Amino acid sequence: MAIAIGCDEAAFELKEQLKGMLIAKGYDVEDFGTHDTTPVLYPDIAFAAATSIAEGRNDRAVLLCGTGIGMAISANKVAGIRAAQCHDTYSAERARKSNDAQVITMGARVIGPELAKTILEAWLRSDFDAARSGAKVARITAYEHSHA
Repeated sequence: MAIAIGCDEAAFELKEQLKGMLIAKGYDVEDFGTHDTTPVLYPDIAFAAATSIAEGRNDRAVLLCGTGIGMAISANKVAGIRAAQCHDTYSAERARKSNDAQVITMGARVIGPELAKTILEAWLRSDFDAARSGAKVARITAYEHSHA
């Protein structure tokens, strides 16, 4: 599985830890930055990572900022992307199973690295349950297409 990862300056250290975990587990990781703690416009990173999924270059993305909120809002502006902010394992699992979220966002100022790793693992091992939620996700997609 190919995973895009990106962050703002507030989440640089967390991104590096999660990226290391993903690589150690054998995932193909594309890092969209930032690459240090210099302030950046995080929407640009979210747009680039989410676009890589929409275009089929990556399967999923992990986006990090201070709260996870701005990254989720930004990634959700890319057509076809469903990004979910998750700060617990249940939400991460449901983001995949119920909403087919290809992007998870987390806040480095909200949760610590060990919890972030656990949340990310829960999200990665969860799959979309189309039998239960397919019609709901299809409705979201149809609305998006009709209002684009």
